[in-house]
Amino acid sequence: MSRSASYYESGTGRGMGFRDSCQDLLGFVHLIPERARERILDIASIQFADGSTYHQYQPLTKRGNADVGSGFNDDPLWLVACTCAYLRETGDFSILDEPTPFNNEPGTEVPLLEHLRRSVNFTVTHLGPHGLPLIGRADWNDCLNLNCFSHAPGESFQTCTNFESGKAESVFIGGMFVKYGGEYAALLDQIGGGEEAAAVRKAVDNMEQALMTHGWDGEWFRRAYDAFERPVGSRENEEGKIFVEPQGFCVMAGVGGREYGKKALASVERYLMNDFGAELLWPCYTEYHDYLGEISSYPPGYKENGSVFCHNNPWITLAYCAVGDGNAAFRTYSHNAPAYIEDKSEIHRTEPYCYSQTIAGRAAARYGEAKNSWLTGTAAWSFVAVSQGILGVRPDYAGLVVEPCLPDEFRKCELCRVFRGTRYEISIRRGTEKGMLVDGKPVEGHTIPLTDAPRCRVVVTI
Repeated sequence: MSRSASYYESGTGRGMGFRDSCQDLLGFVHLIPERARERILDIASIQFADGSTYHQYQPLTKRGNADVGSGFNDDPLWLVACTCAYLRETGDFSILDEPTPFNNEPGTEVPLLEHLRRSVNFTVTHLGPHGLPLIGRADWNDCLNLNCFSHAPGESFQTCTNFESGKAESVFIGGMFVKYGGEYAALLDQIGGGEEAAAVRKAVDNMEQALMTHGWDGEWFRRAYDAFERPVGSRENEEGKIFVEPQGFCVMAGVGGREYGKKALASVERYLMNDFGAELLWPCYTEYHDYLGEISSYPPGYKENGSVFCHNNPWITLAYCAVGDGNAAFRTYSHNAPAYIEDKSEIHRTEPYCYSQTIAGRAAARYGEAKNSWLTGTAAWSFVAVSQGILGVRPDYAGLVVEPCLPDEFRKCELCRVFRGTRYEISIRRGTEKGMLVDGKPVEGHTIPLTDAPRCRVVVTI
């Protein structure tokens, strides 16, 4: 519930993050869907009419917090992500009709579906010279500030407006749009919005083409383009040649198919992977660059400048699942999962039973030391990576999908999943006759049809 146990969260101050809350919801929607529903409507209420949003909001007053800045252009798409996750889990389409205001102003209420539409349209209408999404203040990486150009010590990169190029683009948001634009189109299919769905899919196709033309660097996906239309996260750069975020999201989204996905992930293994997970970038920046912003102000190996940012490691796990590599998926997951690293607790120097935001990278003075425990979205994403990626059990509109991507060491496994009132008892095993039996009867494909039965037994052979 947005990391309220963290000693960085006082309950006041900056409030809770828009994108943070959207992503955290992925980890609890199956447990307390009624709270997830409430949270989605609260989050959507701080959106602006053009589809952009405050970056933070106060949960008690449910008001956006302008003091910490806005204009983070990935934010709107996270609302699509969490709402679609809620709908797949619950089948509660009534939420789309809920009157929801803009900027919490009475009289501005529109159905929640309109908020999702404006989220998608915001990305479509804010593209840069290469047809990629404009990054704005920043994207998921708050410290990649391509439009700030700050030279004043102590000035906040989150609020300063010294240079607005209107040109800096994010490959990462492009990958997000391919994934969540596709999910929005699938949602429209469910409610009879076929014409709009076709238009959205056309925009998704255009984005994928832009990513392949201007986002692919030969062996991995670039990270961005700066205010001068120069690539960031490219072999052309002396430092910061490769970043982890677009490798995760573009491969998860299927950009370029498995061939490009495998190349990108091979580059992650070659350049970014260390004993504790995948580092955020390589090689680290060794001096401050005003055209990159806060990311280059940290010492090498710390925080956004080359540490293992645990939050984005599950994206790599899910990316490996997308290309069908269960061994690499589980290896990536276990690199920094608390259950697998108890012997490294003295190196981490944080609680051994929870995720930390960041683990110092190879270039750091104290390689392996962790910081900012609890203050991270890693837990929710790790749950998604394990349950929906590795185990392959994921909710969908038509039923529960079971499509495992297990490591070779898993010869069989059993699990229970409560989904829309039914307890699914699922057994996954290896064998020569691949397929799925539902209550003893063969079912084509990977989707268990919806049922009103209190219990359903499923056997999947891979």
